[in-house]
Amino acid sequence: MARRERGTLGDTKRETDGNFLRFSSSASMTTADLPSPFGQLGCAVSDPELRDTAYEIFVGACRSTGSKPLTYIPQSERTPPSADRAQSSPASSSPLQRSLTSTAASKMKKALGIKSSKKSPGKEVSPAKGSKRPVTVGELMRIQMGISEQADSRIRRGLLRVAASQLGRRMESMVLPLELLQQFKVSDFADQQEYEAWQLRNLKILEAGLLVHPFRPLEKSDVAAQRLRQIIRGASERLLETGRNSESMQVLRSAVMALACRTSDVSISDTCHWADGFPLNLHLYQMLLEACFDNSEEGSIIDEIDEVLELIKKTWTILGINQMHHNLCFTWALFHRFVTTGQVDIDLLFAADTQLAEVAKDAKATKDSAYSKILSSTLSSIMGWTEKRLLAYHDTFNPSNIESMQSIVSLGVSAAKILMEDISQEYRRKRREETDVARSRIDTYIRSSLRTAFAQRMEQADSSRRSSKNQMAPTPVLAILAKDIGDLASKEKTLFSPILKKWHPLAAGVAVATLHSCYGNELKQFISGVMELTPDTVQVLKAADKLEKDLVHIAVEDSVDSDDGGKSLIREMPPYEAESAIANLVKMWIKTRVDRLKEWGDRNLQQEVWNPRANRENCAPSAIEVLRIVDETLDAFFQLPIPMHPALLPDLTIGLDRTLQHYISKAKSGCGTRNTFIPALPSLTRCEVGSKLWKKKEKSHTLQKRRSQVGSMNGDNSFGLPQLCVRMNTLHHIRKELDNLEKKITTCLRNVESAQADASNGSGIKFEISLAACQEGIQQLCEVTAYKVIFHDLSHVLWDGLYVGETAASRIDPLLKELDPTLEMISSTVHDRVRNRVITALMKASFDGFLLVLLAGGPSRAFSCQDSRIIEEDFRSLKDLYLADGDGLPGELVEKASTHVRNVLPLFRTNTESLIERFKCMMAETYGSAAKSRYPLPPTSGHWSPTEANTILRVLCYRNDEAATRFLKKTYNLPKKL
Repeated sequence: MARRERGTLGDTKRETDGNFLRFSSSASMTTADLPSPFGQLGCAVSDPELRDTAYEIFVGACRSTGSKPLTYIPQSERTPPSADRAQSSPASSSPLQRSLTSTAASKMKKALGIKSSKKSPGKEVSPAKGSKRPVTVGELMRIQMGISEQADSRIRRGLLRVAASQLGRRMESMVLPLELLQQFKVSDFADQQEYEAWQLRNLKILEAGLLVHPFRPLEKSDVAAQRLRQIIRGASERLLETGRNSESMQVLRSAVMALACRTSDVSISDTCHWADGFPLNLHLYQMLLEACFDNSEEGSIIDEIDEVLELIKKTWTILGINQMHHNLCFTWALFHRFVTTGQVDIDLLFAADTQLAEVAKDAKATKDSAYSKILSSTLSSIMGWTEKRLLAYHDTFNPSNIESMQSIVSLGVSAAKILMEDISQEYRRKRREETDVARSRIDTYIRSSLRTAFAQRMEQADSSRRSSKNQMAPTPVLAILAKDIGDLASKEKTLFSPILKKWHPLAAGVAVATLHSCYGNELKQFISGVMELTPDTVQVLKAADKLEKDLVHIAVEDSVDSDDGGKSLIREMPPYEAESAIANLVKMWIKTRVDRLKEWGDRNLQQEVWNPRANRENCAPSAIEVLRIVDETLDAFFQLPIPMHPALLPDLTIGLDRTLQHYISKAKSGCGTRNTFIPALPSLTRCEVGSKLWKKKEKSHTLQKRRSQVGSMNGDNSFGLPQLCVRMNTLHHIRKELDNLEKKITTCLRNVESAQADASNGSGIKFEISLAACQEGIQQLCEVTAYKVIFHDLSHVLWDGLYVGETAASRIDPLLKELDPTLEMISSTVHDRVRNRVITALMKASFDGFLLVLLAGGPSRAFSCQDSRIIEEDFRSLKDLYLADGDGLPGELVEKASTHVRNVLPLFRTNTESLIERFKCMMAETYGSAAKSRYPLPPTSGHWSPTEANTILRVLCYRNDEAATRFLKKTYNLPKKL
C-alpha cells in the first residue's frame, strides 16, 4: 500500500483492450504522505503480484463454497450477456456466477450515506468501444481487479484440477500457490517469460507467507524453513521443475506443508496457514477491497458493493480475517481511496467516518493485542493525515472545499478518541471526566492553525510595508497586521467556527483568544521599544485597540451560553492597554513640552530688560513668546491622532498652568513687598520746646544726603518705576490671554471626535494656579510700586522734608510736585485695566506716608494746635492730587481711603490737657489700677487710630508745648532727641 506501482487500483485510469481493462501508470498518484498502516512486506512482492494472488484466493474461496461441484466453462462457451440466460446457467448456483441486477440498490451504500451512481460497471457501455458488460459478480470482480480473461480461465482450470486431485478438501486446508504450481506448465502460458514470472510470483508469496510473515513465529533452527529458503534461492537462478512426480516438487511440498500446518490449536489442525500471517493477509485483503471502488469518473463506490463484499468475505478463513479486521481494513480503504483520488469525493470521507464508528465499537469489545497494534497504526496514519491538514486548516480549506472539513475533523477526532479512550493505558488511568478528547483536539487544531495563519499574515504585512516604503506615509506593520487579523477573526467566525463548534462549544472564542495572544506578544515588544509619541505609534495603538474590542466582542458573543459566561476565555485575553500606552506616551510628550517651555522661559527671563517701548502692549517680549509657545502646544496636542483628548487635557493644562505660574513668580521675584520700603519707626522722643531744631543750611545738607542715598538704591534699573509698570502689564497680559486660551480649549474639545457632549463643562480647561498668581502678582506689584515711589523714590521730600523744622516752612507742595510726573508716567505706561489699581495703591501709600510723618517722623518734627490747619490743608491738597478735578480716581474711593487719616487729624487740633486725660483713661481701661502709679509704654501697632493709646501718645510726643513735655518727662522720661 505504501508503494503505488503499475496497476494499482484507486488512482489509475483503465484502458480498453478487448475484454481486458488494463491500468495506466500515467495517472498514478503519489501517496508519500499516506503510508500504509499495515507496514512494509519486507520482501520483493509487488502490488500487481499481490493483486493476482488475492484474485486467486478470491476465486478459490468462492468456488469451494458452492453447493455443486466445481465446473469449468470456457469463455467461448459461456452464456451470452443476458441476465435471464445467466440465471438459467448450470453453474448459476456458484457465487461467482451470481448475476448482477440492472438496478442495484446497495444497502451498504445507504448505510455509509452514499447515493447510488447513475452508471455502474455492470451496465452496458457503448458498442463503439468494443467491450462487453459484466453480467456476474465474478466477472465484475475480474474486471475491477484488472485480471485478463486468459488469466481468469487459467485460474479456473487450475482450481478444477486441484479439486479433482484433492477431493473433499476445502480451500483453507490447501496451500493454494503450492497446488497451482503443480498444475501448470509452460504450455499453459502465452510464452516462457510469462510462465517464469508466474512461478516466481508464487514462490515469493510462499516466502512472504511462510518465512517472512508466518502465522506462528519461526525458530532459527527450523529445518523446513531452511530448506524452503534454499529452494526459493535456487528457483531464482533456475526454474523449478513442478511436475507431479518431480523430486523438486516433492521437496517443496514437504517443506511448505511442514511450515503451513504448524499450529497449537488442535481444532484447526486441518487449516493451512500460508496467507493469514500479519501483515501479508491485510495487504492481500486490501487488494480485494479495492475492487469495491469504481475506477471510472462517474462514481467512487460501485453500486454492486453488497454482492462483492459478500463474496470477498468468503476469503476470511484463508486470510485469517474476521469482522473486526474487515471493519478496520474497509475504513482504511475508504479513507485511502478519498486521499488518492484527489480528495474530491466527500462521500468517501463521510463513509470512512461512518465506518470508523464500527471500528470504535470493535475497539471497546476486544483486548486482542495484535488487533490493537494494527488498530493503533491505522488510526495513527489517519490522524497523521488529518492533523497535517487540521493543524493548519486555514491553508487547507476555503469556501470552495469547506464541505469536506467537517468530515475530516470528524474522522480525525474519532480516530483520536479511539486511540485515547480504548487503546491508551495512560488515558485509562485518568478519570473520564478529566479529559474531553474531542474538545482537546479541536482546541489544539484551532490554536495551531491560528498561530500559523497569524505568522503568515505578519509576513504579508511586513512585505506590504516594504512595498509601500516609498510612499509619503507608509502604514506601520502592526497597523496593517491588526486589520488583517481582524479580517482573519471574522473569517474564522463565519467559515470555520460553525463547523468546529460541534466538538468545541467555544471554538470562536478560542480562536480569537489565540489571535489576541499572538498580536499581544508583538504589540508588547513594539511598546517596549517606543520612547516617544509618533504618528506611527498612535496609528498602531489605535489599530490594536480596535482589534482588541472586535476580538473580545466575538469571544463574549461566543461564550454567552457557556457555564462560566466566558470568564475563562477573557482571562486568556489580558488587555492590551493600548489606551493606557497612548496615555503614557502623551504624558511623556506633555512633560517634554512643558519642561522645554519652562527652560525657555527661564532663559529668556534672565535676558529680559522690561523695556516699556519693547512692544505695543508695553509688556515683556518673553511673556508674549511664552504665551505663543503655550498656544502652539495646545494646537499640537489637539492635532495628536489620539482618542482621549478630554481625558489627557488636564495633564496638559496643569503642566502649562504650573509653567506659567513659574514664569509669573519669576517675573515678580526680587521686587520685594510693601514692608520692604516702609522705614523702621524711630524710638519715641519728645521735641525740644521753643528751640530752632533745624537750620536752613542743615536742612539743605540733609536733603542732598538723602537724595544721594536714593540714587544708589535705585541703581538696578530692572526694578525702576517703568520696569515695574512693564511687569504689571505683563501679568495683566498673561491673565487676559488665559481667558483666550480657555476659550480656545473649549472650542477644540468640541471639534475632536472623542469629546463627549459635556466636554466643555470646565473640567481640565482652567488655568487656576496661574490666574491666581497673576491676580496676586499684580496686587503685589501695585503695592510694591506705590510704596517704593513714596518711601524710596520720594523719601527725600516726604520722610526727610515734610514738616521738618517749622511746619509752615516745609509743607506738602514738594511732594505733590514730585508725584505729578510719577502719576503721568504710570498713566501713560500701565494698561488702563490696571492703572487705577496702581494709582489707588500709590494713594494709599502716600496717605500712610503722610500719617507716618505726623506720628513717627522723629524729633525733628513738632506741631502746635495751630499747625493742625496747615496739616489738614496739605492733606486736602494730597487728596485733590488723586481726584484730579474729576479726571482721577473716583471720589468715593479717595474718601474711603482717607478715612483713617481723617480720623486721626482731629487729634492735632485737640488741646494737650484733653489729650493727656484721654490717654490716661485709655491706659486705665487697658491696664486697670496697676497703671495709676506708672503707665506702661503702649505698644506700637502701626494701625493709627484716635481710640488707640499709642496714637495719642505719639501726638503728645510731637506736641510743641510745655504741658506735653512735662507729662512725657514725668511719665516716661522720654529723651528730646535720638
